[in-house]
Amino acid sequence: MAKYNIKEKKVKDATYMTLVNPTLMDEMKEKILNIIVMQKKYKDKDYSAKKLAEDLGTNTRYVSAVVNVRFHTNYSSFVNKFRIEEAMTILTDKRYRGLKMEEVSDMVGFSNRQSFYASFYKFMKMTPREYRIKHSVKKTKSKEKKNE
Repeated sequence: MAKYNIKEKKVKDATYMTLVNPTLMDEMKEKILNIIVMQKKYKDKDYSAKKLAEDLGTNTRYVSAVVNVRFHTNYSSFVNKFRIEEAMTILTDKRYRGLKMEEVSDMVGFSNRQSFYASFYKFMKMTPREYRIKHSVKKTKSKEKKNE
């Protein structure tokens, strides 16, 4: 007799993901990229999937389906990816060397430092502070080599 009652997890297909036809999905993908990346809405702490859906004239289920199918992630991770990429640029830019992590977090659209650290670690496998130190050391060493 088994000690634990363990059942295999059933994988369910999300039916809403097949609701959007592929052509419309490609169009929405481009529109989503335009709004989130080109218009830099990822920097807006309050820009939610609901607001994106309103801007696209659709509903959140369709937005979610497109993000899941075309970007292979959920909305939060999709937006946080762009925030982290911008944070990486800021953290290695000597013009922003004096900024505190809370300020960097705020600049790229996170509502608090904890979510910034958690997302940064999820994507980069190191903290923002570790990233800043590691990359400022690399830049310093490469400058030293050029001056030799």
